Amino acid sequence: MSSNDQTSTPADEPWTEPEGEAEVVDHTGDFGDPVLDEQGEVVETLEVEPTVDVHHDYDLATGPAAPGVPKKDPILVADNISRSFGGIKAVDVEHLEIPRNAITALIGPNGAGKTTLFNLLSGFDQPDTGEWSFNGRSLAGIPAWKAARRGQVRTFQLTKVLQRLTVLESMKLGATGQKGERFLASVFPFLWRSQEKEIEVRALELLKKFKLYDKRADFSAALSGGQRKLLEMARALMTDPEFVLLDEPMAGVNPALVQSLLDHVINLKKEGMTVLFVEHDMHMVRHIADWVVVMAEGRIVAEGPPREVMQDPAVVDAYLGSHLDADIGVITGRYDEEGRRIS
Repeated sequence: MSSNDQTSTPADEPWTEPEGEAEVVDHTGDFGDPVLDEQGEVVETLEVEPTVDVHHDYDLATGPAAPGVPKKDPILVADNISRSFGGIKAVDVEHLEIPRNAITALIGPNGAGKTTLFNLLSGFDQPDTGEWSFNGRSLAGIPAWKAARRGQVRTFQLTKVLQRLTVLESMKLGATGQKGERFLASVFPFLWRSQEKEIEVRALELLKKFKLYDKRADFSAALSGGQRKLLEMARALMTDPEFVLLDEPMAGVNPALVQSLLDHVINLKKEGMTVLFVEHDMHMVRHIADWVVVMAEGRIVAEGPPREVMQDPAVVDAYLGSHLDADIGVITGRYDEEGRRIS
């Protein structure tokens, strides 16, 4: 944790879930850690958990939970995707479907191929073999910028900012189809000024939503690690995406901002988007994910609702390398056998 992360904006205020029949998760325990000052002393202990009642939809597949099980309404369908580096096959996925308007977690031990699969699906790398479609249109071989224009965006585990741009300027860069970027249009400001104002209004709205409005005139380099994660997620929404891929969104984030990030991830689904995220915290996965996909050695070894997947022997085998009848959340030390958070 960097010292910059010790001073962060307050967490989001709770939002109210719309009425409807769904399972409401009981948030017992917390994923909070103590906040330390520069001398390592405990300043306060934060009760960090989603401030909303997360309504899950586990009825997403057409059959029993299993690797490659078809979904009722998939937004992304992938077939026979492989990627090798030298003699190592990093990704070898036979079939994968991501359910629409749901939060899907992609988990697995280190080196399982999760980020490589993210890079392939989002256009930042090219597969050796395979096809995949988004909203019924092929994305295989499509570069990242074209995928973004079609409604699919991603964030990265390690955030990078344009240090000499302000937070507002960084946000405005995320908008697509800007007329002022074209050579001829740039010569005639009247062709793009109205659109520029619309983009700025949208950017300011998102900065308010992500509690970064007061930072709009600050240089991006001045943001803490957690604030940079918020900026990256907010900027991704400037494209009005349908499908958001988040690569370890909570990695390295101060506990004071974890709650805010969690609520924003949940809110993406509330606003009609589909989320696929990589995460190592099994407690968080169990609380916010509707569906879980497990990778090991480049392959999909399990799929299903969180509680079912975490007790799957194949998943325990993937993490330990040997069979043991247990819950993977217990194995990873996140909580005890009764689901209580372990400090």
